[in-house]
Amino acid sequence: MIRAVKGTYDLYGSKLHAHRYIIDTARKVLESAGALEIQTPVFEETRVFEKGVGASTDIVRKEMYSFTDRGGRHLTLRPEGTAGIVRAYLEHGMKVWPSPVKLWMAGPMFRAENVQRGRQRQFHQVDFEALGLEDPIVDAEAIALMVEVLRALGLTGLEVKLGSVGDPEDRERYNAYLREVLEPYRSELSEDSQERLELNPMRIVDSKSAQDQEVLRRAGVRPMLEFLGEAARAHFEAVKRHLDRLGVPYTVDPTIVRGLDYYVRTAFEIHHARIGAQSALGGGGRYDGLSELLGGPRVPGVGWAFGVERIALALEEEGLTPPRPSGPDLYLVPLDEAAVAEALELATRLRPQARVEFAYAPRRVTKGIKEAEKRGARFVGLIGEGERARGVVAVKDLASGVQVEVPPSEVLSVIRGGTR
Repeated sequence: MIRAVKGTYDLYGSKLHAHRYIIDTARKVLESAGALEIQTPVFEETRVFEKGVGASTDIVRKEMYSFTDRGGRHLTLRPEGTAGIVRAYLEHGMKVWPSPVKLWMAGPMFRAENVQRGRQRQFHQVDFEALGLEDPIVDAEAIALMVEVLRALGLTGLEVKLGSVGDPEDRERYNAYLREVLEPYRSELSEDSQERLELNPMRIVDSKSAQDQEVLRRAGVRPMLEFLGEAARAHFEAVKRHLDRLGVPYTVDPTIVRGLDYYVRTAFEIHHARIGAQSALGGGGRYDGLSELLGGPRVPGVGWAFGVERIALALEEEGLTPPRPSGPDLYLVPLDEAAVAEALELATRLRPQARVEFAYAPRRVTKGIKEAEKRGARFVGLIGEGERARGVVAVKDLASGVQVEVPPSEVLSVIRGGTR
């Protein structure tokens, strides 16, 4: 039997419902703040990610699903959402829209990662971006919106970890410092971090390797925050003031550098301790130079993403169950063979004004009512020989137990207005 590819899985039933609930909650919060939904293609030209995400990142070096199509084009399944959204912003002239342009997206991403709980090779993200302003108030609003989405889902015990990766010249200064202090420990670093020491030493600070973290400790590596220039430091302090005013609690974490090359200044993560050692639900930051890497003019931007699967795990750990989807408004029960076709005809006539289902074979009254209750129906409609002779449908309100007989043309008004 052929099975789903490792690192992918089928979404159905309660898992699909949880995904939809998470995305719908995000939609409500983000669109209330003026964000417009966007859907970018699931694959882009490879250079969108090579230039946008960064050639030195693990995503580009090891995790992208890239291929050459029949026309010889180099394409990649999107490993993250921001680069594609910024590409769309530039391509469609959104720069002339009132700033900031707020965009959000939900959809599948693809990375060739080691499969583990909450991390798949096809996974799903909710992505929010605000483009066009470099004011720190936009950073604070973005962080507050992510917190608001997670709180709206009912999650508690959230921890916002806030940092800054400074401006490009601050990063250059910090990378030079890291090369100097870590060179004597080169052989003790993991193989990946030995390569990072040449390409982008800041990535070593972000390493999940215990071996690398021990080297950083012994080398006495100073945090990025100590290397911030005057402008980046002022921006960071302003973000903190705005978060304080909004009542969003946070912890300054000097070790946050984020894993993508396009970040500048603000960087943050939101953690949830109950989902294990890798407790990050998501994060983001500012990326003022990304549009230039993609061949456009300079466009300030800030955004974030969270993994839907990670959020679903956090909900599960807190014992939070998404509200069950509502059942049909009406479940029609044919009581004899002739009534089956009558039930189909009536159901078809009532749709789409109401959600109507029916039994595909005759049922006894008690069994039909039990089926309606199991499906979560509000009303049950009984059609049999007696009802046919009287030209009616027996409609029972399953909440009140009240039953009335009405002509088929009046069934809709009954299920809309209820029975008394």
